[in-house]
Amino acid sequence: MLSEIKPSRLTVAKAIDPKKKSQYGQFFTPAEIARFMAGLFTQRSGNNCRLLDAGAGIGSLSVAFLERWAGGGFDFPRVEVDAFEIDKDLHPYLIQSLEEYGRYPNVASNIRGDDFVHAAVDSLSGDLFTEALPRYTHAILNPPYKKIRSDSLYRSALRRVGIETVNLYSAFVALSVSLLEDHGQLVAIIPRSFCNGPYYRPFREYVLERAAIRQIHLFASRNKAFKDDEVLQENVIIALEREARQGNVTVTTSTDASFVDMEMNRYSFDRIVSPRDPEHFIHVPTSPEISAIERSKAICFTLDDIGIKVSTGPVVDFRLKEHLRDMPDVDTVPLLYPVHFKGQTTDWPNPELKKPNAICRNAQTEKWLYPKGFYCVVRRFSSKEEKRRIVASVVTPDSFPNTDALGFENHLNVFHEGKHGLTEALAHGLAAFLNTTAVDENFRRFNGHTQVNATDLRLIRYPNKESLIALGKRAMRRHEPIQALTAKQLESLGA
Repeated sequence: MLSEIKPSRLTVAKAIDPKKKSQYGQFFTPAEIARFMAGLFTQRSGNNCRLLDAGAGIGSLSVAFLERWAGGGFDFPRVEVDAFEIDKDLHPYLIQSLEEYGRYPNVASNIRGDDFVHAAVDSLSGDLFTEALPRYTHAILNPPYKKIRSDSLYRSALRRVGIETVNLYSAFVALSVSLLEDHGQLVAIIPRSFCNGPYYRPFREYVLERAAIRQIHLFASRNKAFKDDEVLQENVIIALEREARQGNVTVTTSTDASFVDMEMNRYSFDRIVSPRDPEHFIHVPTSPEISAIERSKAICFTLDDIGIKVSTGPVVDFRLKEHLRDMPDVDTVPLLYPVHFKGQTTDWPNPELKKPNAICRNAQTEKWLYPKGFYCVVRRFSSKEEKRRIVASVVTPDSFPNTDALGFENHLNVFHEGKHGLTEALAHGLAAFLNTTAVDENFRRFNGHTQVNATDLRLIRYPNKESLIALGKRAMRRHEPIQALTAKQLESLGA
């Protein structure tokens, strides 16, 4: 049956008006992924199945679940499907997908055209004027991907049931978890962005308080899982169990949706969510080997322990456009963008850049400037050509002889001491440590996009201040590629 849906999926995906697709955040599930997701549900005792498919689209996920059931993959005698799809234009395809299983007397399908968010919130909040939804035994989701404005009706509705989140996909998952009965299971394919970052922290806490993570599947290729929809967001498939005891987590990886090269490992939960991490970042290890960063007892300090801060560059260029200048002048100070840094060298001013090289120093801009000094800076976005996520450079005052202040543009993260420069050795030591391959590989475990935010850098564990200074002096003296440090050398820092 899924093989018959595939042509419909491609036809419908191409036929949908791009504006409408954006409005609903629609991405349709390929058959291979739908079957894999249906296969992640484990057998459980009980009589009947109540399946929730929120954002059902043309029905690929429900059909994959029913296909497994019809083939003997589940032992419950009856299946009741609630398929929510707000886009009425998709209902004919959804009906066609599910009608194959209408011949089974013990299968019931209910297609609902109401808004899932509002229907779920009304049910969970006990609204007397709406029909209460059942407690589901299973939920399978490819939820819509669309940001939720802070002043939207969705945001206020979600807050009625204690859910604070910034995207529809995380709202759908949180609501679906809440609608499950105890030990109910949920499988969803969602962007990996929820795993880290401050905006998704309330969502992570909400889910982790109510469900155990059973399995995570990671696609190694960013653009192949949903290649027909040209989706570049990195996606994971996650399996959760409501009100269950958290145990080890199975992590599987594959290059793409063919799953032909799938690898499987099991990890203790503290390698997925560190018990000492207040942000509850969700790590997705890709190797059972413990990294040099994890093994080192000396790499255990926070930036607060070291006495330094990291901040996003305060100069937002489009907001200060009238004060920007292409080249320096008597009334300006240097304005630094990521493109001004080539490895550990600073290319400023550069008249060939499309970016301004300077910002006027006046009463309107003074609060956004830093005094000249040694700083370690990390690009918030790595370029397409670079394989590294973390790219650190050192700002040296000698590069700017005719000024006493600097401007850091918003695409840079800046390490500083109370908005003043670091010592020369500490700046070099931070850059040397952050540029090691081991740090970059460890960072990729919990960061699913190319962006590196100040919050991410605060959550990294560092050697102590003395070790960073020693590493900086070594880098300054030898001019060696610090990223080539061996695991043993990293583990010995601070010894």
